[in-house]
Amino acid sequence: MLQKAPRRTRERILELSLRLFNEFGEPNITTTVIAEEMNISPGNLYYHFRNKDDIVNSLFAQFEEEIGRILTVPDPRSSNIENVWRYLHLMFELIWRWRFFYRDLNDLLSRNRKLELHFKQILAHKIKVARELCIDLRAEGKLEASDAQIDATATNMVVVATYWLSYEYVRNPRKYTEQQAMADALARGCYQVLSMLAPYLRGDTHVLFESLSQDFLKNLN
Repeated sequence: MLQKAPRRTRERILELSLRLFNEFGEPNITTTVIAEEMNISPGNLYYHFRNKDDIVNSLFAQFEEEIGRILTVPDPRSSNIENVWRYLHLMFELIWRWRFFYRDLNDLLSRNRKLELHFKQILAHKIKVARELCIDLRAEGKLEASDAQIDATATNMVVVATYWLSYEYVRNPRKYTEQQAMADALARGCYQVLSMLAPYLRGDTHVLFESLSQDFLKNLN
């Protein structure tokens, strides 16, 4: 029977670093801590990564590739409000997997020029997707809003999505990593983002949104 090849040390370092950064915050984790948790020498770690920023940049490259795939998938961006809701869940689940980037965002950007430039591009791309969604809804008569209202709403949706997990952490830091608390936090984030469209929705789309909202509020723990 073929045995699965062991993961390379570099991959294990990245996997462990992501877990530690997510659980304790990137500023609180040093390369020494990572090496100790890996049960390897600091020299072995530095053979694979020059410093902690090198680890962060490697993780960001993986994150950027993953979020790039979501932002270019056409189906979830369809103007069907149920598909939009599902798409937001996918986006929030991705944000949760890479939550240290969002929770420690200001600190990271203040000292990492690469992250600063690339994260700006990601935010701009998110706003573009949100804006296109609104324009599609308007073209189909499901949304009534001016260009200025659409621009503001798209920006607000991205702002809330970007900082939602930080808000949830402040609300209840002791339960932040509990599975059910996390699931509820992601669901609330989806609802909060999508609710920004509610004042502009028309016809059956508005009725469907209200129905989805009632089901969500009923099932939320």
